[in-house]
Amino acid sequence: MEERNFMKPAISFVMLAAGIVMTAMDVAWFADGIVRLVWYVAAFLPVGVGVVKEACECAAKGDVFSEFMLMSVASVGAFVIGEYPEAVAVMLFYCIGETLQDMAVDRARDNIKSLMEFRPDHASVVVGGEVVTKDPADVGVGDVIEVKPGERVPLDGVLLSPDAAFNTAALTGESVPRTVETGKEVLAGMIATDGVSRLKVVRPASQSAVARVLAMVEEASGRKAPAELFIRKFARVYTPVVIGLAALTALVPYLWSLADGSFVYDFDTWFYRALIFLVISCPCALVISIPLSYFGGIGAASKKGILFKGGNYLDAVTRVDTVVFDKTGTLTRGEFSVVKVEAEAPDVLLAAVAAMERGSNHPIAKAVTEYAGGTDVVADDLKDIPGYGLTATVKGARWTAGTLKLLDREGVAYPKELSAVAETIVACAKDGRYAGCLLLADTLKDDAVSAVEKLRKSGVERVEILSGDKQALVDKVAAELRVDKGYGDLLPDGKVAHMENVRREGRNVAFVGDGINDAPVLALSDVGIAMGGLGADMAIETADVVIQTDQPSKVADAIRIGRRTRRIARENIVFAVGVKVLVMVLGLAGMANLWAAVFADVGVALLAVLNATRVFFSSRS
Repeated sequence: MEERNFMKPAISFVMLAAGIVMTAMDVAWFADGIVRLVWYVAAFLPVGVGVVKEACECAAKGDVFSEFMLMSVASVGAFVIGEYPEAVAVMLFYCIGETLQDMAVDRARDNIKSLMEFRPDHASVVVGGEVVTKDPADVGVGDVIEVKPGERVPLDGVLLSPDAAFNTAALTGESVPRTVETGKEVLAGMIATDGVSRLKVVRPASQSAVARVLAMVEEASGRKAPAELFIRKFARVYTPVVIGLAALTALVPYLWSLADGSFVYDFDTWFYRALIFLVISCPCALVISIPLSYFGGIGAASKKGILFKGGNYLDAVTRVDTVVFDKTGTLTRGEFSVVKVEAEAPDVLLAAVAAMERGSNHPIAKAVTEYAGGTDVVADDLKDIPGYGLTATVKGARWTAGTLKLLDREGVAYPKELSAVAETIVACAKDGRYAGCLLLADTLKDDAVSAVEKLRKSGVERVEILSGDKQALVDKVAAELRVDKGYGDLLPDGKVAHMENVRREGRNVAFVGDGINDAPVLALSDVGIAMGGLGADMAIETADVVIQTDQPSKVADAIRIGRRTRRIARENIVFAVGVKVLVMVLGLAGMANLWAAVFADVGVALLAVLNATRVFFSSRS
């Protein structure tokens, strides 16, 4: 906070303290009633004018029963009954509390505001061999941009330069730079780390990864959790009721004195108790700390690469008892790798298949050639049979490599047990005889196993997998991850039907996916969670929560942050209401003065706000 924000409270505090000291020391000139009034009015003005002005402006807009009005009435009332120090104290400590609360809110907002730094203000565009600086909004799709080490990528693009490393922490929360291969996509917001890179722009600035993240955060701040909505509605009803009760506190004893002559009514005493009731009943602790709790939760999650599209989804994720994962691209990398070579002469078979696959962009071809490494073997007379595989002449022998259907087509006999193998098979024949096979699998993500373990520990009762892959492969992955059940051979409508069945059982379901075909299920689930790093745009737009890191283990983190946020919000409600009710009762009984009311109100608000900020700091670990 800037220093000037504390200047006015400091002036009022010094004058208030001086007035109290002079009264205690019986300073002669200060004993005059007019002098004391003028002194305390002067002490009141630095902190009171702004609040009274806010009260009048709110009243002019129809919001008569605002917290500003509560504080103004309490302060002016204290002046009326001659409690000058209390009148200044009510406004002074209210303003100090508001200032400190603003500081807490700003700190919680810093994390989300820092997202704006992701958006570079210029792009270096290569035009006719020269580099020209332009506004990212003026750069078109297909243009080539240059990014130097330490610079943030301004637009989404495909890497034209050799493989390069990029710091992705701003978008994904990952601390280790990611190496991007030539031809792969680099997202806006990443930072080049090891050389000058050139990229071909694939999306305009308005549709870049940075713009999408900022749009999601903007949406999130507008979607309120049920607790936030309740507090706002509660405050609108609560405030006029409180003012009415305060008025009755002063009026009812007077009416009672008229009915019962033995009861002596003292206006100052009961008006003072009404002011105590009014001050302590101010709902600012709830109105400020509850939204702050959810805002802090959204900020804490975004720091970990988890984007909630609203506080309502922070609440929704806490009720999840079933998590259903898509398989490919969500639990697995979506990249094939060779896991086994079965042949009498593995090296010969591998070299022959690698020679045949060399030059192909098919994922299986890339996996085979990468596994085989460099080889001088050459494939001649290469023929590609779409949907089946390849044939070629390698070192004088006629080789066939592809699906089992290809061997059937070629009339090659092979072991029947191959039909039941879960992995993807590249079956091979040499000169018309079965020679062996390569087994490939889509490897699990590094944190896939821990993702399921963390969900179990968080109390999730059921974990399932839905996939379009064959059942045998899904069963294998399900066994490795120890999930409750894996369902394979599913088309998008099959996934939707399964999700509907699970929901009919009364379960709260979160679905985690990344593909276009996952969008209907994401929309149908209670909480849709999309893998945002490499996921399809449709899935990301449909989802309620986006995981920028593509790590399935972040699902459990999202649930943990949501539950912690809700718990802290509930703590604030119980604490604030409990303390206020206690002091209200004491005030009505004449056992608490206006000072106690001021400190209780401001203290409760500050403690509630500080408690709310715990969700941000505790979730950073």
